[in-house]
Amino acid sequence: MRLNFDEINKIIDKFNQSSVRELEINDGEFHLHLSKNESSPEAPVQSVQQPVQVNEPATKVEDSSKNAVAGSNQIVAPMVGTVYLQPEPGAKPYVEPGKMVHVGDVVCVIEAMKMLTEVKSNVTGQVKNILVENEDLVEYDQPLFEIEEK
Repeated sequence: MRLNFDEINKIIDKFNQSSVRELEINDGEFHLHLSKNESSPEAPVQSVQQPVQVNEPATKVEDSSKNAVAGSNQIVAPMVGTVYLQPEPGAKPYVEPGKMVHVGDVVCVIEAMKMLTEVKSNVTGQVKNILVENEDLVEYDQPLFEIEEK
């Protein structure tokens, strides 16, 4: 599937109509960063000069090992979006401090452009600390959980 200028404009329009504050899409040569925040740490988005080949959805987490910061026991956000620590309002959280998690367990979901992406644990251990609040806006690679490996 090729992403053309009209499709990029549709993404921007959907982003502007959503409650999401930031969106980042990075697929090899193509990089798009949208922000509704008043100041952004990155330079403005450059215009796309040619269509880009898109092989898979931007919200798919390709490898759960990317969710870990090297040398630490943290699970980090694989994307920019709104984090939800429970499956639905009023439900029990996916994890709580002191709870054991195993590789592949869902620990939260992140919403970007009305798409929900499950964030799965990449280690087996006990949840030591939850570093975000429910419905927080999270950045790419932002630590979400501290895990004490067992």
